[in-house]
Amino acid sequence: MVPFHFLYRTSLILLLSLGNMQTKLTFLGGAGNVTGSRYLIEANNLRVLVDCGMHQERDLRGRDWAPFPVPPETINAVLLTHAHLDHCGFLPKLVRDGFRGPIYCTPATTEIARIVLLDSAKLQEEDAEFKKKRHEREGREGPYPEIPLYTIADAEAVSPLFSPVPYEQVVKLDGGFTATFHDAGHVLGSAMIRVGVRLGRGQRSIIFSGDIGGWDKPILNDPTFFKAADYILVESTYGDRLSEPIEASVDKFAEAINETAKAGGNIVIPSFALERSQVLLYYLNKLLLENQIPHLAVFVDSPMAVGITEVFQHHPELFDEEMRKLIRQKKSPFHFAGLNLVTTVDESKAINHIQGTVIIIAGSGLCTGGRIKHHLVTNISRRERTIVFVGYQAIGTLGRLILDGAKSVRILGQQHKVRAKVIQLGGFSAHADRDELLQWLSGFKKTPRCVFVTHGEPETLPYFAGLVRDRFGGKVLVPGYLSEVVLD
Repeated sequence: MVPFHFLYRTSLILLLSLGNMQTKLTFLGGAGNVTGSRYLIEANNLRVLVDCGMHQERDLRGRDWAPFPVPPETINAVLLTHAHLDHCGFLPKLVRDGFRGPIYCTPATTEIARIVLLDSAKLQEEDAEFKKKRHEREGREGPYPEIPLYTIADAEAVSPLFSPVPYEQVVKLDGGFTATFHDAGHVLGSAMIRVGVRLGRGQRSIIFSGDIGGWDKPILNDPTFFKAADYILVESTYGDRLSEPIEASVDKFAEAINETAKAGGNIVIPSFALERSQVLLYYLNKLLLENQIPHLAVFVDSPMAVGITEVFQHHPELFDEEMRKLIRQKKSPFHFAGLNLVTTVDESKAINHIQGTVIIIAGSGLCTGGRIKHHLVTNISRRERTIVFVGYQAIGTLGRLILDGAKSVRILGQQHKVRAKVIQLGGFSAHADRDELLQWLSGFKKTPRCVFVTHGEPETLPYFAGLVRDRFGGKVLVPGYLSEVVLD
C-alpha cells in the first residue's frame, strides 16, 4: 500500500502543488479527534470559518477555553453544516469575543441551532453553579474555571447573525467566495457545503462533508452525491466500522423493551435531542402500530428535544416519501398514544415515582449533561433496568465509560455501581458507516487534488485514510490540530 501522508501540529504548511500560494486552510478542530469541528479558509483578504463546534472529549475541553487562534473580529463569515453542538456549539463564545459577521446555514438549522445553543448555555450555567457548590463542600478546585463557557445572554446574541439559505442556492461573499448548501441526510437541515474560491483567473472548489447520513434511513432524504471538486474534507466518525442493519437494531430494541417490561424495570435511553430522539419515536411508533411491544408510557424528557420535534413538524418539505405518507395517514411518530413530551423540572422528577415500566428518552446523548444524568442515578444500579445506547459515544464521556463496561461511574459527584443491563444499538446512527462513506466518495468521477480525512478518532483516521487511498488513489491527508495547508 502506498503510504498516505499526515499533517501534524501548528506551523506546518504543505504545498500541494507548484501553483500560487493564495488560499490557506487551517484545521482548528475536528482534526485528530471527533468533535470541535472548525475549518478556516483564508483567501483574497477574506476569512471564512466552516463550522464552529465545541469539543466534547473531556481531555480536549481546554481548547474551548483557550483564546481563539485568530481574532474572532477578523472572521468575515461562518458557514454552518448543521446544528449539533460539536459543529455549532462554540458560536456564542466566538460572538462574545468579537465575531459580528453573518452565519449562513439552512432554515431548519437556523431554528434548531437557536434551541441547541440556548439549551447548552442553560446547562453550562447550571453545571457551573452545581460544580462550584460541590467543590466548595469538598474543599477543592476543578480542572476548569467554575464559570460557564458562555451564558444564556451570549447564546441569545448569536441569533440575529443567522442568515438562512435554502438548499442549492448560491451565496456570494466578498473576495470571490461562493457557498452552496446540499442535503447531507444526517439530521434535519444538515448540509454538505461546496465552497468556491477565486484564485487569479481560475476557481477552486472545496467540499466540506459535515456529517454524512446513511442511505435508506427514516424521515430524511439520502445524502447528496457530487461529481467533482478540487479538495474534499470528509468525516470519518464511523470510518472503521459497519453499522448494524437497522432491522437487526429494531429487533434488539423490541427484545430489550419486552424483557425489561417483564422484569418490571425501566428502559433509559441517552439520546441526542436532534434526529436521534425523533428516529427513536419513529421506530417506537412503528413497533406500537405492529403490536410488537407493550403499550408503555414513553417520556421524551428534554425541553430541547421537544422544541426540535416541533421544528420537524415545521419542515415536512425535508421529509422522505415514507415519512410524508405516515403523516397523510395520520400515523405521525410525533403524535402517538402514550407519548409524553416533558419540559418542566417537576414533570421530569415525577417520572421516577411512576410504578411499573416506562421508556425514558433524555439528553444528552453522550451523558455529559442534562436530565439523563438524573435518570441514570435513579436507574443504573438496578438490575432490572436497561440502559440503551443508540448513538456514538466519544472517548472520555460518561456514556463511553458505561458502554465500555465500567463497574462504577461518577455521576453528579457521586460514585454509582453499574448493575443495569447495558446494550448498544448500532443501526440507529445518523452517521454513514465505512462502506457508506466510501460510497459517497465514489460519486466523484474525477480524482481531487487532495482528500482530507477529518472528524474521527485517532485510530480511525489513518485506517480510513488508507482505505480511501487504496480505493481511489490520489493524495490523501490526515490533518492534525492547527495544521495549515496552502491550496493552489
